[in-house]
Amino acid sequence: MGREIGSTEYTRSQRTRYRQELARNLDLFESFLDTAEFVDEGTVGVELEMNLAEEPSMAPALISDLLLEDMDDEDYVHEIGRYNLEVNLPVSHPIGSGLRDLENALTAAIDKADAAARARGARIIPIGHLPTITEELFDGDTWRAPGARYEALEGTVLQARGEEIALRISGEGKGLDTTFDSIAPESACTSMQLHLQVPPEQFAAAWNAAQAIAGPQVALAANSPYLLGKRLWHETRVPTFVQALDTRPPEYAAQGVRPRVWFGERWITSMFDLFEENVRLFPALIPESREMAEEPLLTEGHSPRLHELMLHNGTVWRWNRPIYDPGTDVPHLRLENRLLPAGPTPADMAANAAFFYGILSSLVHERRPLWSRMSFEQADEAFQQCARWGLEARVRWPKVGPIRVADLLQQQLIPQAMEGLRVLGADEDVISRYQEILTERARTGRNGARWQIDTVTSLELRGGTREQALAEMTRRYRANVDSGEPVHAWQVPARQKP
Repeated sequence: MGREIGSTEYTRSQRTRYRQELARNLDLFESFLDTAEFVDEGTVGVELEMNLAEEPSMAPALISDLLLEDMDDEDYVHEIGRYNLEVNLPVSHPIGSGLRDLENALTAAIDKADAAARARGARIIPIGHLPTITEELFDGDTWRAPGARYEALEGTVLQARGEEIALRISGEGKGLDTTFDSIAPESACTSMQLHLQVPPEQFAAAWNAAQAIAGPQVALAANSPYLLGKRLWHETRVPTFVQALDTRPPEYAAQGVRPRVWFGERWITSMFDLFEENVRLFPALIPESREMAEEPLLTEGHSPRLHELMLHNGTVWRWNRPIYDPGTDVPHLRLENRLLPAGPTPADMAANAAFFYGILSSLVHERRPLWSRMSFEQADEAFQQCARWGLEARVRWPKVGPIRVADLLQQQLIPQAMEGLRVLGADEDVISRYQEILTERARTGRNGARWQIDTVTSLELRGGTREQALAEMTRRYRANVDSGEPVHAWQVPARQKP
């Protein structure tokens, strides 16, 4: 859904034609996947979504369009919310100092955007949910960034659903239970998306491994405990994203119709399985044909563009999404890992990337794959539990049984990920740096979510209101980002004023 489109409304005949072209794209992709040569360099890429907050209130700052004009840098683009900003980092490789270079690139990208924001009285906040968002922000449409694709997406989601968007998320008290006449809550979800280039013959193993490890991965990185003033899941982005883009009325959900934000339901044997499922199970949201986009299907000497298939794939939000990129010369395939929140610091985010790339490197080469020793339902359950409880979650793991996920990470998964980085050729000092950050985070139980919860609790015990505590916590969060210290080393204020 990163590309712009030319219309926000579509006729029935356009939808029928799009369905036919989508099937044609799928057939062409199947044969192309079996016969074509793909780039196989094992490169990695990162997309980082960030929030904008006004100083000193830390309320959302609706100025992303102004900042993009100020910076005039094609690496920075709109996200759906006018208080969001996305930056695309250069393609790199985890060998040598690549991960430390990624940390430096993240630091530079955040600093550049933050300098532009400060010139307009705001700050960049790399965090899963901006804690100061209120329901009032989503009245009207001033929250939404300009762009036909965002307007079209909202219109088609609401049209398919036939009623308001409901957010019902368990948490403190009665949790959150409210409705919206837009998909605005989706804009509250800001993430760090990791890309891994994968050859066709290895894609199924890489995707299965990413699904199997999703629970521990999200527990380690959780950073989104507050939404609309409520303390909810440790990674509240997960249920928020599912519900904000849910095209199903409740009756369809009760019948087992799949949501468009989806973990999946089975291990795969080929990348094609995922594209086939997308076409078979999900109607088109944005039925813009290649003729409307003025994009050919086939050009001599080039890979097929597959406009309809790629556009459709961009409107099924798998937590691990398959990507086909025709490129300019030779095509390539990528795994896009979408379940991580933004933040807290570049060091933390680079450590999260080190864990993901390292654990996949190790898992795809196991003689008896992890996913052959656990059911898909077990992986899904671990993902849900870890999103809700973070490092405090308990999971059932092959050869281990029930275990605290923090212990599983310290004893098994983090060391295994570091061995995977050695296989990839990462420098030893780089491995040592990120192993220490990850291990200390698991040992202390302090990820971004835990720090936010503990800080808000302390500030409230000092006599502050929830609104005041969230604003002050966000100010302290930004100051800690400036320090560069990883989140496990952040201090929590005393529960009584000194």
